[in-house]
Amino acid sequence: MKPPPFDFVCPKTVGEVISLLEKHQSDAKLIAGGQSLMPLLNMRLARPDILIDLSKVADLDYIKEADGGLTIGAMTCQRTVERSELVKSRQPLLHEATRFIAHPQIRNRGTIGGSLAHADPAAVYPAVAVALDAKLEVAGPKGKRSVEAADFFVSYLTTVLEPNEMITEVRLPGLPARTGCSFIEVSRRHGDYALTGIASTVTLQNGGQCSAARIVLFGVGATPVRARKAEQVMVGQKPGEKLIGQAAEKANEDIEEPLSDIHASAEYRRHLAQVLTRRGLAVACERAAAG
Repeated sequence: MKPPPFDFVCPKTVGEVISLLEKHQSDAKLIAGGQSLMPLLNMRLARPDILIDLSKVADLDYIKEADGGLTIGAMTCQRTVERSELVKSRQPLLHEATRFIAHPQIRNRGTIGGSLAHADPAAVYPAVAVALDAKLEVAGPKGKRSVEAADFFVSYLTTVLEPNEMITEVRLPGLPARTGCSFIEVSRRHGDYALTGIASTVTLQNGGQCSAARIVLFGVGATPVRARKAEQVMVGQKPGEKLIGQAAEKANEDIEEPLSDIHASAEYRRHLAQVLTRRGLAVACERAAAG
């Protein structure tokens, strides 16, 4: 199919983008890499009167060190994130997870801000953002505001963004010493959206006890799901096979309504959540112990 007719504009600054969004409100759509929006247009599931192309807003394409962490412009493409030595050394979870996104051709066009704003519950970046306690910088006609990643995703393809707002930056705090990360997903084929996946981090004290754990499941609900009860099992204990198994058994308790579709049943996704939690925590703990 072909998309419905629309006007097309290419602003060069964030201010111009916000002005256009304020003027057209719900009749406008932002297009970053277009990897999610174009199929929606072609199937006529989206029918904007005007398409606002962000590719000319050069100020949104960067990766920088900041306060021990990283700041990444919303228009930074996924391939740039994947190839960044700064991301690889400072945020290994983000680096590892990016390689699971579709294929290189898609990552050459897709952007970090576009993926987060699209908010597909089976996508990689929303889960990683929650696992890394990211903050999303949002710009609108009233100025800028910062939103915790955990508060950003509301439901399937729905965020707290107002129609006249846009993501401008992703802020990732630095990881504590002796923190290990892991990203695992199960998909029908390489490059497909995950049936279920997990992004996890584990921080160990000098004595080997777990001082912090973040376990975020995706593909199991309308938003990324933080497995807090599984995290609580880990904290304050010295990780081992038995403890990790106990944590994995708790992984399902924070999944309220697991998805069930033609690709996988809710029951199967719950099973995967336990299996992947066990595997993910084992890898994260091993990496944390190795320093």
